[in-house]
Amino acid sequence: MAGKNIKVLLVEDNPGDVFLLQEFLKEVTTVVVDLMPVERLSEALNYLAKELFDVILLDLSLPDSQGLETFVITHHQAKATPIIVLTGINDETLAIKAMQEGAQDYLVKGQVTGDLLVRSMRYAIERQRADNALRQSEERFRVALKNSPIFVYNQDCELRYTWVYNPSNGLTVEEMLGKQDLDIIPVEDAQRLTTIKREVLTTGIGRREEVSITIKDTTRYYDLTVEPLRNESQEIVGVTCASIDISERQAALRDRKLAEEKIREQAALLDVATDAICVRDLNNQIIFWNKGAETLFGWKATEAWGKNANELLYDEFSPEIEAALLQVVSKGKWQGELNKLTKMNKEILVASRWSLVCDEQGKPKSILTVDTDITEKKHLEAQLFRAQRLESIGTLASGIAHDLNNILTPILAGAQLLPLKFPDADERTRHLLEILEINARRGADLVKQVLSFARGVEGKRITLQLRHIIVELGKILKETFPKSIEISTDVPQDLWMVSGDSTQLHQVLMNLCVNARDAMPNGGSLTISAENLLIDENYARMNLEAKQGPYTVITVSDTGTGIPREILDRIFEPFFTTKDVGQGTGLGLSTVLGIVKSHGGFVNVYSEPGSGTSFKVYLPAVGGMETFTPEELPPQTGHGELILVVDDEVAILEITRTSLEAHNYKILVANDGIEAIALYAKNRDKISAVLMDIMLPSLDGLTAIRTLQKINPQVRIIASSGLMSDNKLSAVAAIGVNTFLSKPYTVNELLLSLQKVLS
Repeated sequence: MAGKNIKVLLVEDNPGDVFLLQEFLKEVTTVVVDLMPVERLSEALNYLAKELFDVILLDLSLPDSQGLETFVITHHQAKATPIIVLTGINDETLAIKAMQEGAQDYLVKGQVTGDLLVRSMRYAIERQRADNALRQSEERFRVALKNSPIFVYNQDCELRYTWVYNPSNGLTVEEMLGKQDLDIIPVEDAQRLTTIKREVLTTGIGRREEVSITIKDTTRYYDLTVEPLRNESQEIVGVTCASIDISERQAALRDRKLAEEKIREQAALLDVATDAICVRDLNNQIIFWNKGAETLFGWKATEAWGKNANELLYDEFSPEIEAALLQVVSKGKWQGELNKLTKMNKEILVASRWSLVCDEQGKPKSILTVDTDITEKKHLEAQLFRAQRLESIGTLASGIAHDLNNILTPILAGAQLLPLKFPDADERTRHLLEILEINARRGADLVKQVLSFARGVEGKRITLQLRHIIVELGKILKETFPKSIEISTDVPQDLWMVSGDSTQLHQVLMNLCVNARDAMPNGGSLTISAENLLIDENYARMNLEAKQGPYTVITVSDTGTGIPREILDRIFEPFFTTKDVGQGTGLGLSTVLGIVKSHGGFVNVYSEPGSGTSFKVYLPAVGGMETFTPEELPPQTGHGELILVVDDEVAILEITRTSLEAHNYKILVANDGIEAIALYAKNRDKISAVLMDIMLPSLDGLTAIRTLQKINPQVRIIASSGLMSDNKLSAVAAIGVNTFLSKPYTVNELLLSLQKVLS
């Protein structure tokens, strides 16, 4: 066909495959191809009715025709034109059936090259012509197959080789003529070939198979086509066979499948890992991102691929990161702790391990990073260190107070005895002795406060109802505090009792209220409230100092200036104060902590600069379990209702999900207001209630709640926050929130809140 254009009809509806075939043909300079592409079978039939083509490239899956029927219709329209079937890897069986029906060849998409395509078209055209020429002249048949890679031979009805051309099985023509397959190849291979050829002799229908043949200890794979050989009377007198050596193609396909399977297995193992695993090239572009990284950082793999890791995960490029890069390139490894950012711009702390990955020549090509989230772990460590620091300070303060007591005792005694010893002392001397006694007493009181922090003050423990103390304290505060401060109390009638010293607990509340007053120089609101709380395992996991069991919780809240975050961890240390010299000793809160700890309780503080402060005092309840109200009774489990839980704290989400799923609820989770809105819009008819944290990144909880109410005015919402108490429910009730749940909450409280909004 050299020097002659090949006119080709391409029947293919995939524009990408058409483009690839055109590009492949442009690369081949040995032949000129006139390509006519059409997308539908009907268009192809119209062209075949008007024009002649040298070859047809036919996809069996078209918009208006599917499967083997596509070939049958085309072949019927153009019997004299060779047809090459285009197929995917998974459709080779269908292509083989088309070969049996008369297709000249098939090509597998994705494995086509320009040379292979042209060679296949040449083969198809030549084979078509050879079939016609076979009836006229064997010599013309040989000429047509000249330079072809096809091994062609004829066998009679006894399956003896009568004609052999271009053998590619390692044998010569002389070694094959007059013999059967059993004489020249292993028994198992020969029996398989004989079965195929006998079937063609019996049915008169050609077959195409992929077969393997072992000759001289070498196994080769062939694409074998067997057709009945007929005489002029159309009687079957044998078979004519054509085979193409496809060993290289089979090996490449097998290797590729093994490689793909290995890659899939490795990727599956990496995706099972809970750690975030990332691979980036030496230009810092991300080339691998596992499921753990998606979960930890919020970016989907498709979003992370190709992005600069520094821009994606860091607020700014720090010297610490630069030093890590230098070490991993020079030494091959680095590990340490890094602050990274999530998709929602939330800062997390990770334990990061970096490893340098090299190619086969040992040259660096990428960096493997494995990150473990230790944010919650560090938070718990900080609680532990704070408790240990306070304990150490308490031990030191206790020792100092003991020595000071020893020093002050004789001073105070002497100050009291000297006036008796010298009754005739002048007025100035008596005044000096009076000053000495007063200041000695002040020193003794100061030591007493230090001891209150260090080991608590031993007092008489009786069963107390704190409601009476709070009501009495409220009256005193209203009479003594400035009128610009509004005092309110909120105490339930069924408040559980505690075992404690009434004087000491009165001092705790008074110290907290005085601090609240000082934080509101221009006035504000001071609220003292109390509640019953049954702390469970979930709550104890959120708070290091909490233990399972019943507690009475007293909350002192103000609307004052708040406490700066940088000093929040130091406020309980003795002698630490932010007040001016002479206005405070720094022992008020340390005394509070000492007394509460001596009662077996703990204190939590929530504060935002400019938004006020809430101190929560937790005291173990006694003798109150039998007074459970219906609200404290075990709540009913769910009935498969779908609950949307929205919180930016991963630990809170996991604890809440586990708790609700254990009580027969279904859960959807979101990390911020934007994600919550998207999930609710998608699942509006399925979601029964929404548990929404008020303090969220990107889009705050109140704005998200208003948006959900626009989507569905009847949406049932439970608002939650660690910075607001139950008495402040009115602040969010104005926007239609059904109920409020204060953090940290127990499973019981959570289930009761859901039961309330779903009833």
